[in-house]
Amino acid sequence: MDPVLILVVDDEQSYRDALSVALEREGFAVETASDGAEAITKFDATQPALVLLDVMLPQISGVDVCREIRSRSQVPILMVTARNSEIDAVVGLEVGADDYITKPFGLRELVARVRAALRRAPRRAERQVADRDVVEIGDVRLDAARHEVHVRDELVALPLKEFELLELLMLHAGRVLTRDVLIDRVWGSNYYGDTKTLDVHVKRLRSRVEVDPSHPTAIVTVRGVGYRFEADPGG
Repeated sequence: MDPVLILVVDDEQSYRDALSVALEREGFAVETASDGAEAITKFDATQPALVLLDVMLPQISGVDVCREIRSRSQVPILMVTARNSEIDAVVGLEVGADDYITKPFGLRELVARVRAALRRAPRRAERQVADRDVVEIGDVRLDAARHEVHVRDELVALPLKEFELLELLMLHAGRVLTRDVLIDRVWGSNYYGDTKTLDVHVKRLRSRVEVDPSHPTAIVTVRGVGYRFEADPGG
């Protein structure tokens, strides 16, 4: 199972090192940044599943980094703040952070917060589009009420699991969904098989929706994390 990638942003080397060790011990992959500008660059380059973001950063503040990331992504953001700057964390929540934690904190509490934010993320995005029966992105039009999919104006018959997988990916277009999340939401939390089942279903979906399945532009692989349905396929 590929690990979930977390971006840790903190200007203190000791915190970055400690958080990296703790998160990697829990099975996560970790990328780090030491200032706000690097954080934005690393976010765009790696597309992490969650951002652990210190409020006090050089060059660009954590609040401004949060605002910038939120303008382009619904990825979970967990703000980290010193105990005497809680007001900054509140501002962070106002511009789109999902939660905040104050220094000093226990690593066990941090890991619990991270896992909770990752669990909430897909459901939150789905609630935002729950009133939309029809999702249309690029050449693909999915009608949940009719259980129909049209690709380039042609009706395509999909087995149930492929339909559910496509629907989940399209509802989160532009966002990476980890392998764990996809398996949990489509096959259920009691599924004990390996990820090959997911990969086979993605391959079949690509054969139905991509112009060139060997060079996918709609359902793309994010190496080491999972899959993303592009918000602007081929754009």
